[in-house]
Amino acid sequence: MNIIMKKVDLNSDIGESFGIYKIGLDEEIVKYITSANIACGWHAGDPITMEKTIEISKKSGVKIGAHPGFMDLMGFGRRDMSITKHELKAYIKYQLGALMALSRNSGEKVQHLKPHGSMYNMASKDKDLSQAIAEAVYEVDKAIVLVGLANSELIEAGKKIGLKVANEVFADRAYNRDGTLVYRSVEGSIIENLELAIERTIEMVKKGRVKSITGEYIDIEADTICVHGDNPKAVEFAKNIRKNLEYEGIEVVNMSEFI
Repeated sequence: MNIIMKKVDLNSDIGESFGIYKIGLDEEIVKYITSANIACGWHAGDPITMEKTIEISKKSGVKIGAHPGFMDLMGFGRRDMSITKHELKAYIKYQLGALMALSRNSGEKVQHLKPHGSMYNMASKDKDLSQAIAEAVYEVDKAIVLVGLANSELIEAGKKIGLKVANEVFADRAYNRDGTLVYRSVEGSIIENLELAIERTIEMVKKGRVKSITGEYIDIEADTICVHGDNPKAVEFAKNIRKNLEYEGIEVVNMSEFI
C-alpha cells in the first residue's frame, strides 16, 4: 500500500471560450482537476461562459479561481503590454470582482487568483508588477491564494504582503535555466509527449527539480500543477498525470486543503 507523502493541486485554465467561439473541453477536464482558473473576460471568456464554468466546476467539486489577463482578445493575452503598477492593480480588481459577483449566486467562493499569459510572465520577473497584483488581491480579499510561477517575484510579493501563495509548475511547458518558462515561439517550448510530461511532473513533485530546455537541473517547488486547457491533449494529460501522481502516493486535492 502506498503511503501518502505529499499533497498537490492540479489546475487548468478554462472558461476561455468567447461568444460562439469555443476553446477547450471544459466539461471533460473538470473531472480530473482540483482547481479551475476561470478567464475573466479580457483575454478570453465572457459573462455567460464564466457563469457556465462556475457551474460545471461546482458540480465536479472543483474550486474556482480568477484568471485575469490583459485586454487583448486578438492576442489571447499573450502579448506584453507597457503598464503602470496603478493600472495593473485596477485591472486585477476589476476582473476579480467580476468573477466574485458571478460566483456569489452559485454559493461558490473564489479560492485563488492566477494571472494569465504575458501578465503572469511579466509579473514573474518584475517586482513592481508582482507587488501590484499582490496588493490588489490583498485589498479585495486577504483569504484568496495567490498562484504564481514557482520561486518567482510574484510568489515573493504574495508572501511579503501576507497572502497565502501556491508555487505553480507546468506539466506541458519547458523551462529556461533561470526557472522561467520558454517562450511559446521557441521550438520545444510545448511538451506534447504524455510520458515525458508525466515523468517531469513526478520529478518536480517528488524530487523538487526539473530539467531545463538546455539540459541543466533547476530546483523547483510544486504546490499546484497546471495543464493548459487549450492544449489539444489537455484532458488526456490531466487524466493520466493525476492517475500517475496518485499511484506514486501523492494525494491530489485542491490547494485550499493544504496551503
